[in-house]
This record gives sequence, structure tokens and C-alpha cells, in this order.
Amino acid sequence: MSRLLRPTSLRTTELKDGQKHVALRGSIRTRYQIFLYFICAFQNISCGIHYLASVFLTVSPRHICRPPGNMSQVLFRNISSWRSEDIWTLFSTGHEDRLVVQLQDGDIWELTKCHRFWRDNKSSLNYDYTGHKTSFPCSDGYMYDKSKWNSTVVTEWDLVCNREWFARLIQPIFMLGVLLGAVIFGYLSDRIGRRLVLWSTSLGMIFFGVAAGFTFDYYSFMAARFLLAMAAGGYLVVVFVYVTEFIGLKSRTWASIHMHSFFAIGAMVVALTGYLVRTWWIYQIVLSTMTVPFVLCCWMLPETLFWLVSEGRYEEAQQVVDTIAKWNGTSSCKLAELLSLDLNGPVGNKPTEVKKHNLLDLFYDWNIGTRTLTLWLIWFTGSLGFYSFSLNSVNLGGNEYLNLFLMGAVEIPAYVFVCVGMNSLGRRNILAFSLISTALICGVIMVIPNDYHIWSVGATMAGKFAIGAAFGLIYLYTAELYPTLVRSLAVGSGSMVCRVGSIVAPLCVSLSSVWIFMPQLLLGIVAFVSGVLTLMLPETLGKPLATTWEEAAKLDAAKDSSSGELLPTANSTALEEREVIHSEDAGLSE
Repeated sequence: MSRLLRPTSLRTTELKDGQKHVALRGSIRTRYQIFLYFICAFQNISCGIHYLASVFLTVSPRHICRPPGNMSQVLFRNISSWRSEDIWTLFSTGHEDRLVVQLQDGDIWELTKCHRFWRDNKSSLNYDYTGHKTSFPCSDGYMYDKSKWNSTVVTEWDLVCNREWFARLIQPIFMLGVLLGAVIFGYLSDRIGRRLVLWSTSLGMIFFGVAAGFTFDYYSFMAARFLLAMAAGGYLVVVFVYVTEFIGLKSRTWASIHMHSFFAIGAMVVALTGYLVRTWWIYQIVLSTMTVPFVLCCWMLPETLFWLVSEGRYEEAQQVVDTIAKWNGTSSCKLAELLSLDLNGPVGNKPTEVKKHNLLDLFYDWNIGTRTLTLWLIWFTGSLGFYSFSLNSVNLGGNEYLNLFLMGAVEIPAYVFVCVGMNSLGRRNILAFSLISTALICGVIMVIPNDYHIWSVGATMAGKFAIGAAFGLIYLYTAELYPTLVRSLAVGSGSMVCRVGSIVAPLCVSLSSVWIFMPQLLLGIVAFVSGVLTLMLPETLGKPLATTWEEAAKLDAAKDSSSGELLPTANSTALEEREVIHSEDAGLSE
């Protein structure tokens, strides 16, 4: 992961007067960059959509074993009806209710969720029966409550009872595809360019998303979803580095963090679409075509200057510079002159040989190793909490669609809170506060009675706000805790651990069948431990980015600065221009 999406270092950013880099980013007004940012951010909505679409795709409605024939009468306790649809509202949540039905041929059957029993005595239709009865499997399928959902993938392929684990695998397998896509497309973006990867992954999201809606069985559905996940994971990685390479230092942090806000909008779109469309394959197709407008204008995205110059394609880079200048109504500059000035400058003509690093370098000494393990735990906790709150929103009671909408909406102020708080209170303090708050809120959720739906939703929103703040900050904080030579590796490794958290999250939510508050208990424990350990990490606010292991080690002993800006040392200034906090710093954090 150390080389994934590494933004190329343009030596033009290190000229002696410290101002030549503005030809690439700073001096040109930002109208064109804003245009590119919102195009890319709009497609990020699609990533949020597909990451959380399974919330309603995999809903398991109330169900009961289907009898081997047409029913003539249905009996539930002391209530008799001609149709099973009239009985669903009487079923108790969490109880093993049963139906007694009489078929047109006179046979009497007892039906439960996963079993059916044939009664030997056909003389009377009574709910309570003490005679002999024979058990049979549900070989004729199941009857489902369609009062809320016309169909889901669960009802389509009977993913209940002994096949329930097939449904539980849908989201973890999707997240595994996201992980693989991030690795593959991250690598390809360094080889064939950012723009081509953005195009291909965007088209892939639409194609495989629509294809998933037309699948004919569970396995083809899973295959289409897996390829969709790879495309979505690849886009999410590359779009962050693409945006970062076009945006200057002043707005970089805000822009990268608020890319997550568009991901949150995707969650809100899922809630609205789920409310309006109750048939799973139509729902899937509608969600997959939401961002078709991006494909219509993505051809306008240019390749980044950093990648073009790194590949020696100077003429194309000059065309991009001219286009930016034209859009922004300012004069262009000659890229060749800047490059030649830099090449003749004190940096020299020969590129510095870069030593390759591996995962063991993150355990350089005892302190650095402890720091690495702590940050990995924080990455895992952030992802586990982020997806646990979202996926569990349909189990809170009340309106499931409103619950998920609110879980997405609350993320946006959380990211604003991070952007404001991290430059005044410090990265470590905000992160520790968010994690410990998440743990405390999980405890509060556990003591709220089940029938207090509004209180449960409110507390869960507070928990999502807290974990969202931690999730939005961790990538930047991790990047600031390591020296230049392993910064990309550190954030990339954290991103991989983060993805493990997203794979575990749906499995954690499914533990609510064991005990309704089991997900909150597990998340609360992990979040509290993570928050306490965060307090042992050094503060990075107001400190220059470390360039060596010695500087990174000194972070623990250095005094906290009250300034919200990095100290303007020569090393840090050059480094800030050289290090475009790599794609893993942000892209994999969702």
C-alpha cells in the first residue's frame, strides 16, 4: 500500500523563492478547481449509495413456512381468517408465533418460521392441539409479510432459516470487494492516470449496479455486487487524490474532509429511495442510475498536472495549465520554464533514490510501534462504529427510512465540527473526545427502553455524530504522526484495518439476534479503549510535519502549540508542497 496513489512530487514546488508553485495551484484563481471538485464530489454520492444500499436490500420481513397446498381457512390464536395476509399485524416481535391452516383437501398444518407440522387428526380446527403431528421441512418456500416491502433479496431467494447466513454475507462480501478495488485501482491510477480510472470506475458503478438488479439468482447477484464494490472502492480512493492534486494547501483539509459529506448525502438518498421504491430490483436500478449526470460530464475532467509531469508529458500538462487559466480568467504560465529553472536549481538534476519501506518500518522502535497499534485500533473502531450505526438504524423502531436519513444527515455537522475544532482544540483532543463520547452514548442507548423509539434514534444520532467526527479526522491525524518516508505506508495500513472494521460491522449488527444491545456493548467497549489510548498519543497541532524518525519521536516530548497552523519551518514548507497527503489518507476512510 505504500505506493498506492502517491501524488507525484513536482520539483517546481521547491524553488528558492517559494512562489513558483503557484503556477500549478496557488496563483490561478480557483473557479475551475471548484468546478472539478463538485463534479467529483457529486459522484461520491454514488459511493455512499452503494455502500449502504444493502440496508433495505437485505431486510428480512416476518415470514412463515408455506403449506403444501391452497389454504381454505387460517387460525391464529382465537382469530380466524380466510387469508394469511390479515394475520401479520397480530404477530409479536421476538416471539415464535404459529399459524394453524386448513387446506382445501382438509389437511390441517401448523406453520412456524422455519418448520411445519402435519396433524393426524383432521376432524377439528383448533389452535391448541395435543395429538400426534409430523414435522416437515419448508420445502415449498415461505410466505412473507408484504405490508412494508414488496420484495427484498431475502424474499426473492428465501434467505431465511438455514439460509439466513447467505443474507448476512451480502454486506461483508461487498466490503471485501471495496478493499480489493481500492488496492487494484489505486495501483492502476499511478500507471495509467487518475482520469482514466475515474472514468472506468464511474461507468463500472452504473453498469454493475444496474446488472445487479437484473440478476437471476443469489450467486450472480453477489458477483455483480462484488464487481460494483470494486468499482466504488476504486473511485473513492482515486477521487481523493485527484481532488487533492488540484486544490491548494489553504483549502486542502476542508475539501478532503467534506468529500465525506457527499458520501453522507448518498445515505440520505438511499433512505428516500427505499421509502419510495419497495421492490428490491427496481430500488437497485434507481440507485445505480442516480449519478448518470456525472458520466455525461466526466469527459471534461483533465488529467492532473502532477501525474502528467511525472510521466514526462509536458505538452499535455501545459494544455491543462492553459485550460485552467482560461477558465479562471487569468494569464497562463510556461510550465517548461518553471521546470527548467527547477532542474538547474540547487535540488539538482538527478532524482533522489528512494528506499522502499515495508510494514515493519511502522514498528521502528517501541514508541512508534505502540503508536501504530493504537492508530490501527482507532481506524478499526471508526469504521466499525460508522457502519454499525448506519446498518442498525432499521432496527431502532419507528420509521426505518427516517432513521437512516437522519444517520446520514448528522454526519455533515460532524465534519464541520472536526474542521473547526481540530485547529483550535487539537487533533488528539477532538479524536479522544469523539471516541469516548461514542462509548458513553452506546451505554446510554443500552438503558433506553425498547418502546422509547424517539430517544433511541436521538441517542444513535449523537453516537453517529461522534464516531463520524473521529472517522473524518483519523486520516489526517495519522498522516501527521509519521515521517515522510513512511507516511503513505502508515495511512495505507490504517486504511486496510479500517476496511476490516467495515467487514466486521454487519456481522456485529447481526449479533442483535443474540441480545438486542450486543452491537452497542461491543462498540462501546472498543470505542472507550480507543479513546483512552488516544490520550497517550502526541498532539500534532501547530507542529511541522516530521521528515525523519527523530522528528517523529520528538512529537511526544514537544510542547503543544496553540497555533492552528503548522510552524513555518523550511522543512515543513517544502514538505507540505511535496506531500499531497496521499489517497489512502482520505480515500479509504469511508
